[in-house]
Amino acid sequence: MATTVTAATRVDGLVRALRLTASADAARMSGMDDLGTVLGVWSHPDDEAWLSAGIMAEAVRTGSRVVCVTATRGELGTVDPVRWPLEGLAEVRTAEMQRCLELLGVTEHLWLDYPDGGCADVAPEEAIGKLVSLMEEIRPDTVLSFGPDGMTGHRDHQTTCAWATEAFRRVGAPGARLLYATKTPEFLALWPPYLPPAVMMDPNTQIPSTPASELAIDVDLPDDLLALKQTALRAQASQITPLLEEFGEEVFRAFCRWEFFRPAA
Repeated sequence: MATTVTAATRVDGLVRALRLTASADAARMSGMDDLGTVLGVWSHPDDEAWLSAGIMAEAVRTGSRVVCVTATRGELGTVDPVRWPLEGLAEVRTAEMQRCLELLGVTEHLWLDYPDGGCADVAPEEAIGKLVSLMEEIRPDTVLSFGPDGMTGHRDHQTTCAWATEAFRRVGAPGARLLYATKTPEFLALWPPYLPPAVMMDPNTQIPSTPASELAIDVDLPDDLLALKQTALRAQASQITPLLEEFGEEVFRAFCRWEFFRPAA
């Protein structure tokens, strides 16, 4: 007789696995000693927080300059159009993003104001030119963005990566690094068996995986930074509330723990 895997069963299994992982791992902040000035280039509000909130907050704490660029206002990003209708969502997410960055201590933020879901239709030279000008002004030592995979296969993510990569190449700052968000084989072994396909933007996409030995940044956040990241993400309520309602606090906390980046080349 077939067994039906309910959401509750899935979450229970994940929680058990996470507890085993948490008991085996200790907080670490590998690769955080030489970030210098940090520039994050992302597609939508909350991309930056999911993938690098802990890194940004720690960089600010240690005196580094942190600048964040967001390509769109995420005006199509709702899974609950009753509570968060598309009409006015750009304004909602703009305010959420501002509060999120305030909590992380990030005071420099730039919107490119391209259409959500339409980055691939933007003239590449326009977007790349804006990022070249910004990089020449800021002179970042570390640029954080998506890899060519876009993490979830989202075309906006992939396009933003292409812009950031080409702009970084053109500026050619000696000693600067371009780092791509990634996951590790251990992370991927832990999560997908328990997560429903709907959690992913494109369930057919292979999530990037990088061995720990090849990572430039390998972060398992200590409790204070983890709590701050969760608070910052909660500020983006239109995106986080539905996830919290489905998975609960324990899974949310665990999903926030890890941040991984690999060298672009």
